[in-house]
Amino acid sequence: MGLEMLKGTLAERIRAGGAGVPAFYTPTAYGTLVQEGGAPIRYLPDGHIAILSQPREVREFHGQHYLLEHAITADFALVKGWKADWAGNVIFRASARNFNVPMCKAARTSVVEVEEIVDVGSIAPEDIHVPNIYVDRIIQGEKYEKRIERLTVRKEDDEICTSSDNIRTRIIKRAALEFEDGMYANLGIGIPLLAPNYISPNITVHLHSENGILGLGPFPLKEEVAADLINAGKQTVTLLPGGSFFSSDESFAMIRGGHINLTLLGAMQVSKYGDLANWMIPGKKVTGMGGAMDLVSSSKTRVVVTMEHCNKANEPKIVEKCTMPLTGKRCVDRIITEKAVFDVHKKTGLTLMELWDGLTVEDIKKSTGSPFAVSPSLRPMQQVKM
Repeated sequence: MGLEMLKGTLAERIRAGGAGVPAFYTPTAYGTLVQEGGAPIRYLPDGHIAILSQPREVREFHGQHYLLEHAITADFALVKGWKADWAGNVIFRASARNFNVPMCKAARTSVVEVEEIVDVGSIAPEDIHVPNIYVDRIIQGEKYEKRIERLTVRKEDDEICTSSDNIRTRIIKRAALEFEDGMYANLGIGIPLLAPNYISPNITVHLHSENGILGLGPFPLKEEVAADLINAGKQTVTLLPGGSFFSSDESFAMIRGGHINLTLLGAMQVSKYGDLANWMIPGKKVTGMGGAMDLVSSSKTRVVVTMEHCNKANEPKIVEKCTMPLTGKRCVDRIITEKAVFDVHKKTGLTLMELWDGLTVEDIKKSTGSPFAVSPSLRPMQQVKM
């Protein structure tokens, strides 16, 4: 399928194929290489690019731009399930639904391997994830070894670091103030994923993972580890009471549809007007785009970037214009670094809102690659209090 595939667009292309919809328009990736053409799709064995993507057709609906994507179908789908009955009704365990559900529907022949086959009627009708109309063959496997790619556990006595001297901790403790009671939030890998450690116990935040989880809990204790319960970063996780599981097409519908209130993302560069670059470094092999393009595609979702102010070469990551391929255009609402907090306006640009204690506006100007306004109510950088 090629490296140009975005997770959310891929899920929707598969869903559309299974639903008999030949193509659809999506806001995801407008203004990026995916829309303009030139994203690497296939590499030669020596690492050189073999095929680049072609430009997409673009149309405007209600003042917003969308690009055309075509549906995907397959001759065969080889799917791993948890349990099936002899009629071919299938259920999955925990977060293992992901792309399996839509792919069963988009293939001419769907073959599902399961751990157990039960009598017809043993599975409650309301518990069936894939009805037998989409399943052509079932196979019961033997001697399953469920491997965990990124085993991540916590200890009973784990404590949260309360030091503000660590740069990452400083960013995380400021980012935690972005959470509000009742909010639905999606967190990128890295610094954003640590922010929930500092969520106030007085509020409830529903954490979402693109692979099909709503209501993420903390990392599990050793005895709580489940191979079928992982987040989008392939780490073992837990589910809070009231949480739910669903397939990837459903998950990205929540994202694109603007049902997620907040997304915290890392970045390589953010421009003066909120352009975001965080998926590709020119000249380096790309392994995939993940879900970030979908996460920043909805105007209803607040996008907050958490990152260090400069890169390892001490070059500013906040720039007047991004030099790296874009993830999204004018999509960032706020930037949080270890030095400052900026609000981003899509037309007027950057405004410095908060400043780390001991730094001056001049210090920020020297380490920022774009001009910015200074808020008349500029204040010290806030930190969550534990």
